[in-house]
Amino acid sequence: MRHVAEIFAIGPVPEAKLTLLYNPMSKAAWAIIPGLAGVVVMITMLVLGALTLVRERERGSWEALLATPVDALDALVGKLCPYILVGIIQAAAVVWIARLLFDLPARGNLTALLMAVPLYSAAHLVLGFTLSALANNQLQAVQGTVFFYLPSMLLSGFLFPFRGMPLWARGIGEGLPLTHFLRATRGVLLRGDGAALVVSEMKPVAVFAVIASVCAVAAYRLRID
Repeated sequence: MRHVAEIFAIGPVPEAKLTLLYNPMSKAAWAIIPGLAGVVVMITMLVLGALTLVRERERGSWEALLATPVDALDALVGKLCPYILVGIIQAAAVVWIARLLFDLPARGNLTALLMAVPLYSAAHLVLGFTLSALANNQLQAVQGTVFFYLPSMLLSGFLFPFRGMPLWARGIGEGLPLTHFLRATRGVLLRGDGAALVVSEMKPVAVFAVIASVCAVAAYRLRID
């Protein structure tokens, strides 16, 4: 900042002073942990969703499932809904442990943030279900999850500042659920934002979930055929 002031100053060089508004102590944990809640839920939901149908095939119960009158949507809802509770517990546990061990603040509407976790979890569960329907074995399904969650961690702003990335990377990152959940968690926990921010950031996640659901149903029907 001082270098910029020296270049553009007219007359005496003004003093450049940096003020950190939401993390005045520059604690690394405060910058990482809000996003860590989203990363943990993302990886868990992807893996759980990816192992649903492919595990049925490897155990030999896939044919029995196909013989039932259960359609693609019923299978999707029935298999994935219990896992959403796991995602809520994980997100709440990460925030609670962070507050306990690292004195992480929760200045905003924490209830609104936790209410957004089911949608965020469902988006990744449905994507995992799609990978499970397309994969031939569990190894392929897990590899598919890796191909998704590693770019998500790199392009969402979790590891690197989002605004410092190239334009093409930011374009991809805007389509990832982790990007929007990360903004919501940092806004609620650090800046003290309320439900309005959470709702606005969850809208792209809802769009992602709908698209993933369509792909999941199509992949399931393709596997049946």
